[in-house]
Amino acid sequence: MTSQEAPLTRLVVTCGDGPGIVSAVSSFLHRHGANIVESAQHSSDPSDGTFSLRMEFAASEAATAEIVATFADEVAAQYGMDWWTWPAARPKRMAILASKVDHCLLDLLWRARRGDLGAECVVVASNHTVLRDAVEPFGVPFVHVPVPAGGKAEAEEELLGHLAGACDVVVLARYMQILSGDFLTRVGVPVINVHHSLLPAFVGADPYRQARERGVKLIGATAHYVTEDLDAGPIIEQDVIRVSHRDDVAALRRSGADIERIVLSRAVAWHCADRVVRDGGSTVVF
Repeated sequence: MTSQEAPLTRLVVTCGDGPGIVSAVSSFLHRHGANIVESAQHSSDPSDGTFSLRMEFAASEAATAEIVATFADEVAAQYGMDWWTWPAARPKRMAILASKVDHCLLDLLWRARRGDLGAECVVVASNHTVLRDAVEPFGVPFVHVPVPAGGKAEAEEELLGHLAGACDVVVLARYMQILSGDFLTRVGVPVINVHHSLLPAFVGADPYRQARERGVKLIGATAHYVTEDLDAGPIIEQDVIRVSHRDDVAALRRSGADIERIVLSRAVAWHCADRVVRDGGSTVVF
């Protein structure tokens, strides 16, 4: 088996910065017969920062198993590394939470079906039933978990029954519920959300109408990891789209939906390719 035919594995490392890290990792992989086919690194501060490294290497299944089994003792322990590996050919299991708006949900399902995200959707859960018919053609299970007034804790417990241990990432596709810190801890995987850029300037039920009244010329979106602090998690991706005084409120909403789809799909794809490393309240995106 040539190195080109050998399965690809991703290795992601974070640790305190210092000399010799890249050499130690690459030498270790070489000793085990692996061929490094992609490598990227970043230091937040060369003198006293966090070092992040992402590599893809090709190696036989036996060599890869040996690499995974021995990396901790032979390399990671010396540098105090946090690290993980992932087979490049294995898609992440993605769960999607949605409410009534479908643009982000359908875009993710379509891209996942095409193989563009590096993820397979294993379940869609919603606090409403209006999206069930839209999800069924994709062959993905749809779960209705209502969130009645005063029943948030029970709803989250039911959601955890569908998600915990069954997925590698949870994506909020305009899920209009705030997740508790307890839920985020117990679900055990990263949660990614998207929101438009009209907050906090335009609050209330109709931010696009307010934006048009003020002559907004840019509409943006932010995709980020979810933390207990609302909309304050580490940012993965952001982008904007230009709008005009000629656009009515409906056109502004369409532009907002377009940029939300793009930003969220990029963030999910980068996460599923192990290209995002969290560094405190920020991220490194390779």
